[in-house]
Amino acid sequence: MANERTFSIIKPDATKLGVVGKIIARFESEGLRICAVKKIHMSKRVAEGFYAVHAGRPFFDELTDFMSSGPCVVMVLEGDNAISENRRIMGATNPDDADEGTLRKLYGAHIGNNAVHGSDAPETAAVEIAYFFAGTELH
Repeated sequence: MANERTFSIIKPDATKLGVVGKIIARFESEGLRICAVKKIHMSKRVAEGFYAVHAGRPFFDELTDFMSSGPCVVMVLEGDNAISENRRIMGATNPDDADEGTLRKLYGAHIGNNAVHGSDAPETAAVEIAYFFAGTELH
C-alpha cells in the first residue's frame, strides 16, 4: 500500500444539506487523515480555473455556476492509497449509479449535484491541491 495525498471538495449542495461533519467523519473513519481543510466560496472565475480541463464541454457553465453558488469545503486527505480509497468512499459520479452507502448515493441528488469531488490520479491530485493550498498549509 502506498501512502499518498488526494484532494477533495464537499460541494455546495452538501454544505447546504448540513452534512459536512458527516462526510468528514466518514473520511476519517475509513482511515483517511485530513492534512488541510478550509471552507471557501469560490468565485465563478476560480471555479472556471479549477475546472478548466472541462472548458468547452456542454456542462462547463452549469458546473462552474453550481460550484460558485455557495460555500464548499476543500480538503487534502492522506492515507494508504488515498486516491482510490476516496473514490471508493465517494461512489460513482452519478448518484443513481453509486453503490449503497457511498457519499454520492447518500447525499447526491443527481450527476450535476453529487455532493463531493475527488482527484482521479496522483498528477491531478498534485495540481488540485496546489490550486487551493500553499505548501505551508499542509500538515
